[in-house]
Amino acid sequence: MAGGGDRCVVGTLHLLLLVAALPRAAWGVSPGAVAWTQEKNYHRPATLNSSSLRRVAEGTNISEMWQNDLRPLLIERYPGSRGSYAARQHIMQRIQRLQADWVLEVDTFLSWTPYGYRSFSNIISTLNPTAKRHLVLACHYDSKYFPEWNNRVFVGATDSAVPCAMMLELARALDKQLLSLKRIPNSQPDLSLQLIFFDGEEAFLHWSPQDSLYGSQHLARKMASTPHPPGATDTNQLHGMDLLVLLDLIGAPNPTFPNFFPNTARWFDRLRAIEHELHELGLLKDHSYERPYFHSNGYGNVIQDDHIPFLNKGVPVLHLISSPFPEVWHTMDDNEENLDETTIDNLNKIIQVFVLEYLHLVPARWRRG
Repeated sequence: MAGGGDRCVVGTLHLLLLVAALPRAAWGVSPGAVAWTQEKNYHRPATLNSSSLRRVAEGTNISEMWQNDLRPLLIERYPGSRGSYAARQHIMQRIQRLQADWVLEVDTFLSWTPYGYRSFSNIISTLNPTAKRHLVLACHYDSKYFPEWNNRVFVGATDSAVPCAMMLELARALDKQLLSLKRIPNSQPDLSLQLIFFDGEEAFLHWSPQDSLYGSQHLARKMASTPHPPGATDTNQLHGMDLLVLLDLIGAPNPTFPNFFPNTARWFDRLRAIEHELHELGLLKDHSYERPYFHSNGYGNVIQDDHIPFLNKGVPVLHLISSPFPEVWHTMDDNEENLDETTIDNLNKIIQVFVLEYLHLVPARWRRG
C-alpha cells in the first residue's frame, strides 16, 4: 500500500462522485421490479439479533487465524519473488480446504515496470461464478519492494498481510453458512460472494499511474470485457459487482476508518451499527465506543488504492483503510511485533457479521424483528 509522500491523494470527492450518486429512498423494491444490474441500489441487509451476534463472535478464532493464515504471509512477497509464489500457494491452499464450493482463478499477466517486464498474478475466489451479483471483498497480497537493510526484509504486516489473513479467516469461520450457497443443479442464487487478492498494488519505485495498481488495473479491464452472466451481450462482470469492500493497512492499534463515498454511505453506516451492537453486547475486547473504529465526520479524501480502477468504471466501493496510516507504514517495523491482536479480532467479528447480513445467510430464528 503506497501513500503519504509518494501516494497521490485525490482532492475532495464530491466532484468525483456526483455521477455515482445512487438512490436511497426506495430500498424496499422487490427483486424483479428493476433490472438486475440495479438491484444492488435497493438491497437491504438481514440484520442479526443478539443471540446470533454472539454465535458469530464465538465462531471466529484469532489464534487460529494468526497461526494458520497470517504467519505464513509475513514474508517478503513483492511480485515475481519466491515469497510471492509462496504467498499465492498459501492463500489458494487455505481456500481449497474449505467445504464451500469456491472456484479459484489465477489471473497471470506480464506488465512493464521500472525493472523491466514482471509477472503478476491476481487470485480470484468465487462462490457461484454464474450468480448475477456478488459482494466482493478484496485486498492486495504483494509487499512493497525494499532492498534488504541490516539483514531485515519488509514483510508488510498491516500492508497487507493482515487483510489477507482476515479474508481467509472469514471464509473459514463462515464456511458452514457459505456452504449453503453451494451450486446445486437447477438452483442458482442471485447473490453470492467473491474474494479477490490483488498482486502488484505497490509501486516499485515511486507511486504514479504507470508504477502502481498493476493487478487491479489489469483485472478491472479484464472484467469489463468479460460477459456476465455467461452468454450476456450487454453486461459484464463489473455489472455483477454489488459492492467492492477493499481492506488495507489494518492491524495497528486504535485504527479509524473514515467514510469516503456518499453512494455507499448506508453500508458504511451498517458497519458502524454492527460495531455499536457488538460493543453493547460486550463482544468487542478493550473497545471504547467513545473512540469507534468507524466514524462518520464528513467524507475523507479519496486515497489511491486498488479500488480506483473499479471506482472509475462505476463499481460501488467501501474503502476500509486506516486513516491516518499506521505509524509503521512502509518501514521495516511493519511486522508481527507491532500488530494489535485484539483490534484485528474485533474487526473480524464486525466484518463477518456484515457479510452474513449482506448475503442474507441468516436463518429466520437468527434475525431481528
